[in-house]
Amino acid sequence: MRTRVQDSFRALADPTRREILVMLSKREMTIGEIAAEFPITRAAVKKHLTMLEEGQLISVHPIGRERINRLEPTGIKNVHDWMSYFDQFWDDKLSSLQTLLNNQ
Repeated sequence: MRTRVQDSFRALADPTRREILVMLSKREMTIGEIAAEFPITRAAVKKHLTMLEEGQLISVHPIGRERINRLEPTGIKNVHDWMSYFDQFWDDKLSSLQTLLNNQ
């Protein structure tokens, strides 16, 4: 599990990859469709997609000669689950603030 989350965070570290994830959250896309949205080469887009796939944030499915990229909700959930551990600290701070405000 730890390696999966690390791969996911490494994939999320790049703004282009995060933008690709947003695009894929709206619809499945081919490499060419994604590449058309960025001022970088198709090869560079392919490298970004590979990182996202290694991070289990997307999956790639061949249909004929095309490779269809789709958001992988399970990979996103792994990141969310890891991050949600820290919710307790946020909740504690909000509870303390609420107590302070109620005592004013």
